[in-house]
Amino acid sequence: MADLHSAIQSRLQAAGRVLIVSHIRPDGDAIGSMLALGLALQNSGKQVQMALSDGVPSSLKHLPGSEQIRKKSEGEFDLVVTVDCSDLKRTGSALDGRKPDIVIDHHATTDAFGTLNLVEPESVATASILTRCLPGWGFPLTAPIAANLLTGLITDTLGFRTSNVTPEVLRQAANLLALGADMSALYYRALVRRTFPGAKYWGAGLTNLALADGIVWAALTRADRKAAGYTGNDDADLINIVSSIDDAEVAIMFVEQNKTKTKISWRGLKPHVDVASIAVQFGGGGHKAAAGAEINGSLSEVQERVLAATRKTLQEK
Repeated sequence: MADLHSAIQSRLQAAGRVLIVSHIRPDGDAIGSMLALGLALQNSGKQVQMALSDGVPSSLKHLPGSEQIRKKSEGEFDLVVTVDCSDLKRTGSALDGRKPDIVIDHHATTDAFGTLNLVEPESVATASILTRCLPGWGFPLTAPIAANLLTGLITDTLGFRTSNVTPEVLRQAANLLALGADMSALYYRALVRRTFPGAKYWGAGLTNLALADGIVWAALTRADRKAAGYTGNDDADLINIVSSIDDAEVAIMFVEQNKTKTKISWRGLKPHVDVASIAVQFGGGGHKAAAGAEINGSLSEVQERVLAATRKTLQEK
């Protein structure tokens, strides 16, 4: 591991033009980690380009440096880095055919698709890895960098509520707070604040909330999005509400993308449940407590298959 860190440090320090990419439908850890690394490299005099195939969601446009993120990379680079991305396909069009030199991620299902792969499934977030490693690689943390890293920690732990939160994670959060990150504001923007269309969209999902066999689930359709006036193609973080239901071991959100594709989000609600093992059965991935997949088929067909696979996994525990 020491050799890997030394190699990553050498590549980062030697590069003059760096491209940083993360996954489609980016969350707080993806964007926070990208911006933290990007700002750290810029502070050391490097030219940095940051690209996300789906751009920055409105809920995260307050993060320092987010205005620099573009949807597609352009030009030549000495170094290409992906953060918080478990699969090359999940970078969308942002890489434009380039191969990553460095992969930094925390998903247990990460494919080693880079030349150098720093993958720590035991870490709660990619932001946690960078919080620990950036200073050791020679890139000091500043208040803007701290804000981005703290956002990554907050979002991937649902406000430090997941079972994999450790004393080290809380110490990291305290150190980022001491550097100037505004915990209360970042927490509110990441986990509490909602638009009116987003709240109406939640209402549609909660009307079909169901609980059986240790699984709690809800579904959202394209018609629900249209009726609510919600412009995203995700669940507006409704999974965070569904996963708070008592008497369940797994929470699932089904989000219809079109007539032949459905997006799935799983959350493991008990320490013994590994939802990533379910997601990989459908070509998805993630980590033990949170995973996702996009599955071909109608909403009803996918729902039947996913619930059956999840029940089978729980019965085998």
